[in-house]
Amino acid sequence: MQLNEPLLGTGHPPHPGRYKMVGIALLRFIRRVFFFILIFLFTFHLPYIDSMDLSRQESIKEILTVLEKHPTGLANAMKEELAEIIYEESTRYNHDPKFIMAVIYTESEFYNWAVSSRGAKGLMQIMPEVGEYLSQEMGIEWSGDRTLFNPALNIRMGIYYLSRLILDFDDVRLALTAYNYGPTHVRGLIESKQNIPANYYRKIFTVYQNL
Repeated sequence: MQLNEPLLGTGHPPHPGRYKMVGIALLRFIRRVFFFILIFLFTFHLPYIDSMDLSRQESIKEILTVLEKHPTGLANAMKEELAEIIYEESTRYNHDPKFIMAVIYTESEFYNWAVSSRGAKGLMQIMPEVGEYLSQEMGIEWSGDRTLFNPALNIRMGIYYLSRLILDFDDVRLALTAYNYGPTHVRGLIESKQNIPANYYRKIFTVYQNL
């Protein structure tokens, strides 16, 4: 019996370089599509980013304008830095910077070296024992008056402390009252069902509306 010869292809075998060229072309195409999408997304979001940056600059400028109307006891360069810090720390804790400005004005009228009759110090009038506790919790080096009269640190600690009180009391009015009278005192009034003093938070609300 005669065996048939195996069928052999009569054309040239495919050149291995063709697969390589196709792969490179496909890779280039994918890269182009990727960069096109990336550029499109960046261009699409750019107006939003510019708008946010513009809003930030305008807010800082407004804060600086208020600071410049009051005797802060600080150099002009420090006022500019302080305006940025107030904005950044306010937005960090989701506060309206204007609200924080109202608290600062009520506490110290923006005078960095203010000291109350009870011994509270700095822009947000922080008591030394409270400041020491906050500095430990926030990882800030504690140096007594030097820390409290540092405007950047005072603002950081003050906003952090107020934010904690708002979370603890779940009421802005109670939190503001606790900031002024002390949280222990306010809790005692609540437990004994006594009236909560309204003069402090009302004053802040009035300042807020007039800033």
